[in-house]
Amino acid sequence: MLFDGLFVAVAVVGLWIGAEQFVTGASRAARRLGVPGLVVGLTVVAFGTSAPEFAVTLDAALSGRPDVSVANVVGSNVLNLGFILGGVALVRSLPIGRDLVRRDSTLLVGTTLLLLVVLRDLRVSRGDGLVLFGVLVAYLVVLARAGSSGTGEDRPTSQPFGWLDLGRLVGGLGLVVGGAHLLVTSAVDIALAVGISEWVIGVTVVAAGTSIPEFATSVAAVRQGRVGISAGNIVGSCVFNTLGVLGLAAAVQPLPVAGAAIGTTLWLLGLTVLVTVLFYTNELLSRVEGAILVALNAVNWVLDFVVYG
Repeated sequence: MLFDGLFVAVAVVGLWIGAEQFVTGASRAARRLGVPGLVVGLTVVAFGTSAPEFAVTLDAALSGRPDVSVANVVGSNVLNLGFILGGVALVRSLPIGRDLVRRDSTLLVGTTLLLLVVLRDLRVSRGDGLVLFGVLVAYLVVLARAGSSGTGEDRPTSQPFGWLDLGRLVGGLGLVVGGAHLLVTSAVDIALAVGISEWVIGVTVVAAGTSIPEFATSVAAVRQGRVGISAGNIVGSCVFNTLGVLGLAAAVQPLPVAGAAIGTTLWLLGLTVLVTVLFYTNELLSRVEGAILVALNAVNWVLDFVVYG
């Protein structure tokens, strides 16, 4: 148990550092190849910040741990909208960008509903995965045509690409892949040792570990006084997790899941609807509303352990 706990901590650090280095190297490489900044922001950087979720989800799927795979995506979204979005609002009220955030949060409600439909037979098939990923492609096309410029974090560096960046690209990807495998195996060992289900360990411990990049981005935005960026980044990450991460993983390996998936996804749907309502009714996510989101996330974790553990 002690060693597995240490391995989880090492894996989380590896995922964090690896994702950061991968984003930097890949962004500079794309610039060198003449890829437009918008495309870089919507693809390379978006994938980079969700690289831990993707690596863990795919590794768990290929390792015969489909519950961990799907639970990581659902749990990461719950944590992003609860602890991270709510926690940032607790520190400082978040102004809400009317167009981008409301469009993305509405899409997130739709993608969560789609996920529920996909999970109705407790299986995410290859066809389901392709449908999810196809919706993501359509979403990116809409954003590109709308001429979205992205947020401050999405702007790639203008520095030239060099050998150091190649090392960042390869080394960062290696850290993400290695950290993902270590996190999955260690988390499953902990689940077996304490007698809780793989779904619960995936939706809590694993999800928290893979959400480190989103947490770091939100904290950095608040420290730099760009608090309005956080909400859009978090909601956008949730959309990418559901459509891109889970979609690609299921396309590679079909994912049967436990019945607990329905209940947790229903909770996620309720949370996304609540967040969307808050975005639509206010131009500011207040500290009180942030506290409510954090409390709901805490309640969800307790229920997961009590009901599905």
